[in-house]
Amino acid sequence: MRFLRCGLFALCASILLTGCPDKQSATSADGGITEAPQDAGPAVPPPAAFTIRYQLNDGGMEPIPLAVEERPTIEVTSMLELHSSIGLRNYRIRLFDEIDRAMVSNDSAEETPNGVIYRISLPTPLKSGHKYTLVLDAQTGTAFTDTLGREVEELRFQFQVAGEKEKAAPPPPPKKKKRR
Repeated sequence: MRFLRCGLFALCASILLTGCPDKQSATSADGGITEAPQDAGPAVPPPAAFTIRYQLNDGGMEPIPLAVEERPTIEVTSMLELHSSIGLRNYRIRLFDEIDRAMVSNDSAEETPNGVIYRISLPTPLKSGHKYTLVLDAQTGTAFTDTLGREVEELRFQFQVAGEKEKAAPPPPPKKKKRR
């Protein structure tokens, strides 16, 4: 019986000192260096990125390059689309003409797992030769954020519609008043 107690004690002591048998020993072939466990959490997405497209006459969509060096030129259109790479909160998107008047439009926003798709449908096509500015800014306050709570910088994108400016029709001549 004494032998049984000593054997049981020795077995427990060896397990405590060597660790569990299913764990890999730190004295393996790698010289005792073990790798840190990989974080299984999702990767943090990059900051919000934007793309803008416009509808062509044949119904297809054409991207507008977001070039800061020069103002891009597009064809006459009555629909613009802005895509964000991540969801947005507290934002508004407006289209201004060259004298900073907000354009009348029928807008729709679609939230997807890949970001926001914002469509601007204009009742009349943009005028050839004119300059326009698409503005993405905060609906309220001074800043808007992405779905992760990170502040997103305001976007002011200028472009021009191809072609010559239409000349305004001269005003009609004043009507002569009849004398009585």
